[in-house]
Amino acid sequence: MSAFSSAIYAGKVTHKRLRPRQHFLRYRMFYMLFDIDEIDRIAREHWLFSRNHFNLFSFFDRDHGSKSEVAKDGSPLRSYVEDHLRAAGAELDGGAIRLMSMPRILGYVFNPLSVYFCHDRAGALAALIYEVDNTFGQRHSYVFPLDKDTGSAGLLHQECAKAFYVSPFMEMALGYDFTIKIPDDAASIVINASDREGLIIATAFAGRRKEFSDWQLAKLCFAYPLLTLKVIAGIHWEALRIWLKGVGLKPRPQTPVQTKTIIARSTRAE
Repeated sequence: MSAFSSAIYAGKVTHKRLRPRQHFLRYRMFYMLFDIDEIDRIAREHWLFSRNHFNLFSFFDRDHGSKSEVAKDGSPLRSYVEDHLRAAGAELDGGAIRLMSMPRILGYVFNPLSVYFCHDRAGALAALIYEVDNTFGQRHSYVFPLDKDTGSAGLLHQECAKAFYVSPFMEMALGYDFTIKIPDDAASIVINASDREGLIIATAFAGRRKEFSDWQLAKLCFAYPLLTLKVIAGIHWEALRIWLKGVGLKPRPQTPVQTKTIIARSTRAE
């Protein structure tokens, strides 16, 4: 049994686009789930992992959370998350914050999606934050405060309107449907996007838990070589394939003034 609540989740990501042209992709990938209060200790106890320093794997605070859309200022993540939650009417009182994202590999990372699991002092899940980055250097967070009984469920369903430009092939007038499994032995994230005609794209990640160790980190290098570089390369490769299928580009809106969207408590649980 690991001494950390932090862990590695290795699995696959899939994207299935239905309209106006069908397009499908599947890639092997992994996420790391960081208890943000454990990151320094993980760095001290593992040769292959560092915080805010170059290593084979590393976590840089400035890769997550920012006070503005442009300046990713590296403010402490706990204060950043708690500021967001106070704006949403939720308080953690020092409870655990766990962040699911990819680390830097050999100094590079691009995270299209990171998810914060925010717990209150009693351990109940109090909120979720979906942090989205696009390839234009912008970032936006969807903040979902939870009722206590909802936060105790293993599977959560949430909905909201799209508020942030991501793909140049997708309209802004879309609705998101999130289904997320609270990580334990396994983790999964499903995000569907729909327009007035129905489902247009379905995306999913599913992975199994692996404990933090230098041995596991070394194995990741061979099982998922240069993953973070492959992510950004894959985004552009798949964009080229979609464009060659005749899907036109959508106009890019102005940079949004707000860097977060707060969603009312409408989560369904199972």
